[in-house]
Order: sequence, then structure tokens, then C-alpha cells
Amino acid sequence: MSKKLFIILVLLMSLSLVGIIFVQAYYINNSIKNEEDQFNFNVKKALSYASREIEEKEVLNYYNRYQTLIDEKKQADTVAISKLFIVSQINDTNETFIYRSGILEENHKLSSSLFDIGLDSLNIKRIIGTSETKVFSNQTSLDNDLSSSNPVLSLMKNGRMSVAERINFDEAFKALGSRIPIHKRVKESQIQRLLSKKLKDDNIDLDYEFAIYSNDLATKIQTDNFEFQPGTFSIPIFSNEYDKNNYKLLVNFPTRNKFIQSSIIRMTLLSIIFTSIIIIAYSSALLQLFRQRKISEIKSDFINNMTHEFKTPIATINLALDAIKNPKVIEDKERVARYLQMIRDENKRMHAQVENVLRISKLEKNELNISKDRVDLHELIEDAITHIELIVEDRKGYIHTHLDAQQTSVLANETHFTNVIVNILDNAVKYSPESPKIDVYTENVGTNIFLKIKDQGSGMSKAAQKHVFEKFYREHTGNIHNVKGHGLGLAYVKRMVEDHQGHISVESEKEKGSTFIIKLPLIS
Repeated sequence: MSKKLFIILVLLMSLSLVGIIFVQAYYINNSIKNEEDQFNFNVKKALSYASREIEEKEVLNYYNRYQTLIDEKKQADTVAISKLFIVSQINDTNETFIYRSGILEENHKLSSSLFDIGLDSLNIKRIIGTSETKVFSNQTSLDNDLSSSNPVLSLMKNGRMSVAERINFDEAFKALGSRIPIHKRVKESQIQRLLSKKLKDDNIDLDYEFAIYSNDLATKIQTDNFEFQPGTFSIPIFSNEYDKNNYKLLVNFPTRNKFIQSSIIRMTLLSIIFTSIIIIAYSSALLQLFRQRKISEIKSDFINNMTHEFKTPIATINLALDAIKNPKVIEDKERVARYLQMIRDENKRMHAQVENVLRISKLEKNELNISKDRVDLHELIEDAITHIELIVEDRKGYIHTHLDAQQTSVLANETHFTNVIVNILDNAVKYSPESPKIDVYTENVGTNIFLKIKDQGSGMSKAAQKHVFEKFYREHTGNIHNVKGHGLGLAYVKRMVEDHQGHISVESEKEKGSTFIIKLPLIS
């Protein structure tokens, strides 16, 4: 897969994931808003219900008292009578329509003590109406006495004009009731009962506080913990055109937000869980893609390095064989021996490369059996130095030892741990552009011994330090292969040190060299 296509796919997948997250967030936010709107609607409906019930109950209570007083007092102070008489001839049906109506208006002056409105007396009107409707056949002459004739249809109604009277009463007592203190018109328990009933009908089982305010000032009607705050619900109560008090019934819910969110908390949690799973899975897949791509690059570098490692010995072997085939050379035993030695050395070199690869593979599969014995670390260091000191001297460099540790006995495999030190020293030589300058230190810290190998070579970047112990890793230098190797030496070193219950780390700075630090436990 090309790098450009890889980047496009990653971008598209990332945008899709971000889009899914935004859609989920929008859906959750929209659900919360809908729940909040529904909650507000139900609360306002409950407030309207409570306000209407309280007003109607107050007026009904007064009206029942009024009805009782009127019925008890038969004698009116003044009486007014109105009459209406209509006669109509209906030609189509050959009938005569007669309508009689009478209205009796009685004025009563009553004591207001039972109404508790602050007045000595009330002027009350009682209206009584009678109506009669008759239809006569025109076979009877209009000149005759119609009253002696039998009508085709006769309807009669007597009674009080309750509709007109009730409207007049409601308006009057709304105006008069405004003069009564609010705490005498309604009780907290009444408001509590009405609100709780309506709220529970709408599945709102939530603690609340309420109060009645007059012209934005608190009255005696309020619960103990009520506080006016933004978001408090309100609705007018006991309102009429004459009322100057502007009473409002206020309600707030201390745990309103928690209640609204609780209605969608399960859906929200499931959405968060599933989205998190998608993010984790996507991140893991993306990380694996980058790792695979990095491994692919490292393997390409490894193949290139291995190719260069084998190319020279193969070419040398071919040249030596061609030389031996020459009749002039084959007679020269000394030259033949030298060429054979070159073939043997180059073959040994290639064999060593293959052994390194196989050794790392066995280590990863835990198939490499390592026996450990009590050894002196200083002796291992001296032995390892002898393997490369000729190369160092040839390049006009030096290896200085500062073996200050007093206790040096460790449990280790002599061969493998010697190889560990040789690998680190060999890297110090390889990555020293000028004459290699190497210092080896040891010291005791507690129950451990520390081995430090410091060079003054090219060093490495911070990024390279993080991956230097990974298999096949070599700091990227493009197509330049001025340093031989295949990225297996330090991977072997780390694995072997850890197998000896030790720890290895590196400190390095570009162009100033590197220091490898190995910590091993001492044995008594």
C-alpha cells in the first residue's frame, strides 16, 4: 500500500469516527433538550391546574354561601319586573306562535361577615325568569280567546337565571377577594396536594419548593427552603382586571437537572460505552497499522543491510576462487593458502551473521538454554576487551577501564554475557567516526553492580533511544549503509541482560556519544 493511500484511508476512518462521536453527542444533547421541554410543559400544566382549582374552589365556596343566604332571605328590599310578549303568524304552517317572558329582579342587602372580605354589607341581585311558548292552529281565530283553546305545542320554564347570575357573581367576588390577605385565601397544604397530584400523574416524582409572591415580593405562603432563582417556574394566581397585587405561584426543583438527566442516563451510558469500544478498537487497529508499517520499513532496512553484509564476503570468496583457478596461482602454495584462509574467514563471517539471526529467534521462543554459574564480572570485561582491542588500536583509539567495584561476583553464563559486552563495545567502535575513545566503569550500589560503557561517537537522537533495543531497528539513514550491521545486536543484548535478572538502559546525545548502563544483582 502506497504512503499516500495509507494516509487517505487513515484520514477517512478518523473523520468517520469523529462524525459518529458528533452524531452521538448531538443525539444525546437533543434528547436532554426534549426531556427538559417535556418536563417544563408538565410543570407548567401542573401549575395551571393548581391555580385554576384554587381560584374555582374559592369562588365556588363563596357562591354556595351566597345561595344559602339568598334562599334563606325571602323578602327582597326592592323588586323590578320586566315582561316580553311576542305573537307571530306563520303562513307556511298555518300556525300562530305566542311567546311570553317575564324577568323578576330582586335586590337584597346582606351581611358580609360570612365572606370575610372587609365590608359591612353586600348588595346582591337575585334574578328569576319565567318563559312560556305556545303554538296554536289557525283554525282558531285570533279574535277568539286563545287561552280557552288547546295549543298544538306548549312549553313553560320557570327558575333563576343562574348563568347570568353566576357570571356577575364571579366577577364581583374576584374583585372583592383581592382585598383579603393571601394567607387567608389559600393554604400551603392545598397547593401541595394539588401540585403533587398533577405532577405524579405526569410521572414527576420529585421534591420541590413553592411560594406565592405579590408584585415580586414574598408572602407568608411559601415552603421553608424556597429560594427564588433563575429557572423558577411561575404562573399568575387570583388574577382579575381589578387586582393590583399581581400574585404569582412560584415553584422550583432543586434536583431538576439530575431528574432530567436520569431519564436518559442508561441510553447515554450505553452510547458512551459503545463509542469508547469503537475508539479503543480503532486506536488499536491504527496503532497496529503504524507498527506494521514501521516493521515493514525496519525489515526493508534489515534486508538491505543483510544484503550489504553478505555481498562483500560473497564477492571476496568469488574473487579468491577465481584466483585459485589461475594456473599460475595454483602452483604457488603460499598464495593458495592465503586465498583459502580468506574464503574460510568470509565464510565464518557469514555464518556468524546467520547465527545471530537464529539466536534471536531461539531467544524469543525460549528455546535457548542458558546455564549460569558464579563468575567475576571484571574477568568477563577483560576477556571481552581482548576481542576488539586490536581493532581499536588499528584505528588509533583506546579503551580505558575504571573498575572500581569491590564486589564483582554475579550469576551469569560466561559465553553469552561476554558476547553482551562485546556487542556493546563493537557498537561503540562502529559508531565512532573518528578514533574510538571508550571508557568502561564498574561500581557497587547496594546489592547490585553497575557496568557503564561510554563512548565519544556519533550518539543517537531521542527517538532512536526509544527503539534502540528493538529487533531489526537501526537509526534511519536512507540508502547510506556506512555502518555495517543488521539491527540484532542490541536486541540480543537486552534479552540476555533481562534473562540474567538485570536491566539495561542508554543515555545518549547526538554528536557527543552514548553510555550504556547495565545493572546486575550481586551474589554473596
